[in-house]
Amino acid sequence: EEDLLNDVCREVVEKWSESQIVDAKETKEDELRAIASMMEKQAKIVVKPKEVSQEEQQRKAALLAQYANVTDEEEYPFPGLDETLGFAGELLSALNTPPALFRNTNVEDVVNARKLERELLRDEFQKKKEQDKLQREKDKLAKQERKEKEKKRTQKGERKR
Repeated sequence: EEDLLNDVCREVVEKWSESQIVDAKETKEDELRAIASMMEKQAKIVVKPKEVSQEEQQRKAALLAQYANVTDEEEYPFPGLDETLGFAGELLSALNTPPALFRNTNVEDVVNARKLERELLRDEFQKKKEQDKLQREKDKLAKQERKEKEKKRTQKGERKR
């Protein structure tokens, strides 16, 4: 019975391994088929060129022409731009590149914001200084009044004696 059992076990293992090999082959074939079908679908997809009407082309051309024009009255590069750009203007002139049409005002904005903040802090400090001065005067007056009251009390007590 042991020999028979070993034979049966070997046979079962062989059949199982054969079925695994067949399944692996089938899955590989399925994967290949799926990839091939996706490639066929992608090959079928064709991007159609966008049709632009004549009116839209004219509108686009008019916008481009409007923003591309520089009037005769304006000087290019703009006069005085190097002074406002500072070091960046020097770099641009050194590189022989024209400066931008618009000024970068970020630095100016930051400087102005800091100036405003300093002015506000200065004003607050002045107000606090004045309030402290007033408070010192009030304290001084209160101290004098207390001294006078104390003096009157002592004089009154001395009279009674």
